[in-house]
Amino acid sequence: MGRVLKPIGHDERLSIVDHLDELRSRLIVSVAALLVAFGLCLWQQHRLLDVLNRPLPPSATNSKANHLNGLTGDALRESRYLTAAADNLRNLASSQSLSAQDRAQFGAAAANLSRAATSLPQTDPQRLPVTIGVGEPFTTTLTVAAYFALVLALPLLIYQGYAFVVPALTQRERRVAFPLMSLAPILFIAGVAFAYFVVLGPAVRFLQNYNSQNFDILVGAKQLYTFEILAMLGLGLAFQLPIGLLGLEWVGAINARTLTKHWRYAVVIIAVLAAALPGADPVTTGLEMVPLLFLYVLSVGLLTLADKRRAARAASELGSMDEGLDPTG
Repeated sequence: MGRVLKPIGHDERLSIVDHLDELRSRLIVSVAALLVAFGLCLWQQHRLLDVLNRPLPPSATNSKANHLNGLTGDALRESRYLTAAADNLRNLASSQSLSAQDRAQFGAAAANLSRAATSLPQTDPQRLPVTIGVGEPFTTTLTVAAYFALVLALPLLIYQGYAFVVPALTQRERRVAFPLMSLAPILFIAGVAFAYFVVLGPAVRFLQNYNSQNFDILVGAKQLYTFEILAMLGLGLAFQLPIGLLGLEWVGAINARTLTKHWRYAVVIIAVLAAALPGADPVTTGLEMVPLLFLYVLSVGLLTLADKRRAARAASELGSMDEGLDPTG
């Protein structure tokens, strides 16, 4: 258990059997973490499904009835119409030019219209996706819980992978690898949050409202959740761009000057990457490109700092060598 909780030292000597035993232990811990996270997500399934339903428009974009809940998307407007009609009938009921019987009938009609207006929802109903098939609600819920469990357990999974690989790294390599591995879950969560709060709302509204006057739009739960989850996971992985570029810089494949010189090719590659993510419409692609371009510029800045530190360290080492070779020193 101690090996699972902390990495093995670089100087420790392990046999093949010991390495396999450590790998098995870390896999067991990872699977256990996933199961615990899955159970937690399954327990809070209603909250998770509500989170995924929020990017949907609150009601249908056309005037057709919502077949799922029996309410139209114009329920609030219809309630106002009924209230206005009830007010008109009350005015008639108070008119002294009418007989007492007519005033009583107008008053009763006004009361009935008021009750009808009150029975209608005062806000547009929350739109819910549809499921087709007997088992789809169950399988869709399990899929959503599994994806959220993966996101929840991601920091521990990354740590377990790092702790298994770290014995093969030198002390210098470890100083580089640990900050990158610590940054990975932060960037992933930032990508997921950006996708949910910035991308999904406009993307779903654009895709659902496009040419909506020619369609009776029903949203499938499986398709909607798959689109949302893949978009969040894809953008979370795309946010690992700085880590990839810093890794390439560390092995000497690129530097800040390379990224600055070939920025046009980078923009094209980022555009292709954004188009490859779920939702290849112009709204979604444009929203996904913005943070990737920002991360590219941020990576250029980080690589510039890394190049300066490397140059300063090389100059310091060269100076130390010169002092050691100076016969007068």
